Amino acid sequence: MSVKIGEKAPNFGVSEWVQGAPTNFDQEKDHIVLLEVFQVNCPGCFMNAIPEAINIYNKYKDEGVRVLGLATAFEDFDKNTLENLKMLAETGEVIGETRDALSSYGQLQEGNKLSYKIPFPLGMDNLTKTSGEISQEKIMEFIYPQIPEFDSQPEEYKNQIIERVKSYMKSKEYSAETFEKFALQGTPSAILVDRKGILRDVSFGQTGHIDSMIQKLLNEN
Repeated sequence: MSVKIGEKAPNFGVSEWVQGAPTNFDQEKDHIVLLEVFQVNCPGCFMNAIPEAINIYNKYKDEGVRVLGLATAFEDFDKNTLENLKMLAETGEVIGETRDALSSYGQLQEGNKLSYKIPFPLGMDNLTKTSGEISQEKIMEFIYPQIPEFDSQPEEYKNQIIERVKSYMKSKEYSAETFEKFALQGTPSAILVDRKGILRDVSFGQTGHIDSMIQKLLNEN
């Protein structure tokens, strides 16, 4: 399914909520929703994106803005697990590259724990074990959101991309529903939905523009 900015946002996939009450875009009518998508084993998520999301939560929680966190997995499937997300929610303890990076910057408390508490609901993306043949249709569904002008590219380039995507798909143990539905490029990613349930922004990495976009949405009637 291809999602488009300016159209109704489909619900994100979630297998389990580990913190906060279960919810989804269609249950957040009249709220602006920021869905922060991260991986447990993602240093940049915890050094930048999650603290930024916490700031937005604290700044706008009384103004009709909901912040939600969704852990996903598109790599390191042994680390980006529901168990490690539960441990993070319950104790603040981080693992793997996240632990190593935050530790080297002196940003962890004793016991490899975050120096901050994540105050908003946290859920786990819906992961399904991948199996079977990788169809041409699946490959193209993956390519088009990343390279919209794909069809007009030279044949040799197109074949290279198709082969790369095919080998990437073969290497994946799991398919993550939200990650694929919104054609995310990696983590951290932010998905922003307005009060009417319309998808307004999908961004990857540290963009720094989320706060100003929320202000703009708050000013809309």
